[in-house]
Amino acid sequence: MTVQISQRTLEDLGFSEVLRALTQRCRTEPGRERVLARPFLDTEAEVTEALALVDEARFLSQQQFSLPLGGVTDLRTAVGHAEKGGVLEPRQLIDAAQLLFAFARTREALDERKERVPRLVEISKRLPFLEAMARRLDQCFEPDGTIADRASPELKEARDRARGLHRRIKTRLDELLHDESFTTKLRENYYTLRNGRYVVPVVSNYRSEVDGIVHNASQTGQTLFMEPQAMVGLGNDLAIAQSEVAEEELKVLQELSKHVGRESVRILEGLEAVAELDEVESIAVLAADLDATTPIFVDVKELQLRSLRHPRLVLKGTEVVSNDVTLTQDARALVVSGPNAGGKTVTLTGVGLCALMLRAGLPIPVGEGSRMPLYRSVHSTVGDTQDLAQGLSSFSGHVTMLRDILSVVGTDSLVLIDEIASDTDPREGAAIAIAVLEELLGKGAYVLVTTHLEELKALAHMDPRFLNARVGFDAKRMAPTFRLQMGASGQSSAIDVAARVGLPASVCERARELSLNAGGPLSKALAAAEEERRKLTEELEKARIAAKEAEALRADLEKQKVAFERERKGRMMQFNEDVHAASEHAAQEVRDLLTKLRAEQNEKALSEARQQLQQRADEAAKRAAAAKAELFQVEAPGPASLKVGAWVHHSGLGRDVEILELTDGQAVVSAGGALKMRVPTTELSGSRGKKPQQAKFPDQKKGEAALKRAASAAPSQVDATNFRCDVRGMRADDALAELETFLDQGLRKGEEAALIIHGHGTGALKQAIRDHLAASPYIRMFRPGESHEGGDGVTVVSLRG
Repeated sequence: MTVQISQRTLEDLGFSEVLRALTQRCRTEPGRERVLARPFLDTEAEVTEALALVDEARFLSQQQFSLPLGGVTDLRTAVGHAEKGGVLEPRQLIDAAQLLFAFARTREALDERKERVPRLVEISKRLPFLEAMARRLDQCFEPDGTIADRASPELKEARDRARGLHRRIKTRLDELLHDESFTTKLRENYYTLRNGRYVVPVVSNYRSEVDGIVHNASQTGQTLFMEPQAMVGLGNDLAIAQSEVAEEELKVLQELSKHVGRESVRILEGLEAVAELDEVESIAVLAADLDATTPIFVDVKELQLRSLRHPRLVLKGTEVVSNDVTLTQDARALVVSGPNAGGKTVTLTGVGLCALMLRAGLPIPVGEGSRMPLYRSVHSTVGDTQDLAQGLSSFSGHVTMLRDILSVVGTDSLVLIDEIASDTDPREGAAIAIAVLEELLGKGAYVLVTTHLEELKALAHMDPRFLNARVGFDAKRMAPTFRLQMGASGQSSAIDVAARVGLPASVCERARELSLNAGGPLSKALAAAEEERRKLTEELEKARIAAKEAEALRADLEKQKVAFERERKGRMMQFNEDVHAASEHAAQEVRDLLTKLRAEQNEKALSEARQQLQQRADEAAKRAAAAKAELFQVEAPGPASLKVGAWVHHSGLGRDVEILELTDGQAVVSAGGALKMRVPTTELSGSRGKKPQQAKFPDQKKGEAALKRAASAAPSQVDATNFRCDVRGMRADDALAELETFLDQGLRKGEEAALIIHGHGTGALKQAIRDHLAASPYIRMFRPGESHEGGDGVTVVSLRG
């Protein structure tokens, strides 16, 4: 059974806008035509293959690579004309050369990446390799599109003859224009061409005095453009030579057209392959613009879309609220309720449009891990179905659409109904809606329906096949939130909406009283639930504010920590300077005492000096301890935590250490490895982390660490770069545009150098490229290629970092 999508459904869901977005991202006319004719795929295997192709194209896009399709022109008509023996125009032949060069470039570029894009490579194999013909076509034309002399020896000979006659005629005319007896009869002293003949402007009164042939006259008739008789013979020779040139040019065009005609089948097949590649690349670009992913769809029966965004809204560039939409387990019908303009229809059409896109092999704008069945058919009734031509009211037209859907719906169909049975008496409309929904579910369909009918909202509480969802309404802002909440039904908030658009407050208040008094138990329950939800939302908002304040406090504490650490380092520096100064002072005092001892040389003086030195040493020790205590202001742990083997924090080192020995006020600690030191217990506090586990086999760990260090030190393989741009066969303007895009990509990728392949040719393309490079801000320097790089047929450039 093939996929069934009605034209009404395509129009309701706006699938044409997706196709139009794809055509805008295509670069070839055959690609655009292929996009507009893109079919819906029948099997899971076909959809899987189509999406796999898109994944390969997205990989290339992520690598900042686009297919080299620049200069590709739709030549299907021209090639068909050549196949029938017709002669192509020079512009068509030039376009054919560019097309054949594009075939070669595309095939070569994909072949270089065949490991990552095997499916695209398989398509590129249909591109014919006709580079020799492309070079032949290219060398036959000048940059301005005229046939080049090198196109054939006979053409060059004929043109040389014509150019020689031009020179002879101009020389003779220059001589005449310097003859005073002749120039007095001219209106002005110049010569020009009329009807391919050289003429001079003769005053009409001197017509009889100038021997020659009149070829034209001015509008007033006062000036006659005459070919002097002395020039007639040379003019005839020139006309003959020019006709020979035209014949040789025609022969060249006929020869080249025959080449194209002989390869028409392969060229047309290549154009089809280019169209397919262009289509896939445009899908990859659109998927990136939509931030789209591929949902799980093989053997999937449950709908679970995460962070769904409506494709059409994303394409418009508007801010889109993403929502989760689910139909799992026994649920097969989603009843969406809530205020008008709150996003119910957006949810409905968003799911439907994603279903169509997936069936067409397109990624959809949902989050990773989403699941969506491949629906066999999609049916919709969205918007006004009034038909005045057939005498149908909105309700009659709506029921007619429901009838038509019921007649064709089947297993694995998706049905989308907006405001079901809304344009009639609510009680009877609800009865019709429930009966229609039960019939659809009985036929195995999945249904998404929007409604304001309370009876439909109650179905989820009585039938497990139904699930409620609602779009939110912010009572404070008096505006919808566009957030979809699964598992809950919502009020229409019609009175709130009426108040927002300006209905008098007294009228709105009276309407609320009547609504509450007239509503049944379900209406009151919904109102109570909505009030509870509002309170919960307010509490949640308070929690968000508290969390924000806590985060601000954390950031402030982090700043204080940084400032404290800076101050501690400053005090450490000052402490070191004070110690150095004190050491210098103590050394000077020792030198003074030694000098005094040497002078006195007695036992009593020696004893007094020893006592003074000991006293100064004790004072210095006390000052150092006091300075360190001030520097490391920490709170020491309780005595019970100071024991051998304990894991504690040393403030001076700023890290956790292990206690190895304990003596009076001192501890020997290990900071890892062979590093041990004796420190005061006042510098120890509670550990900041857990004690590391001792390895069972330390030697083995050491060996593994050594192997890791060796592996990291070993030289890694360096891949050869092949960053180049091939513009052979392009016209100068197209080549410079391709080159600019190529250089821009190179800078973004961080390339340091590149190779530009332009060939030898006439040298015009090469000169244009080098002139452009000389003025380009991207280029640090450039040079012609060495013999092993391609010689003067390439240019090597160095990109600015």
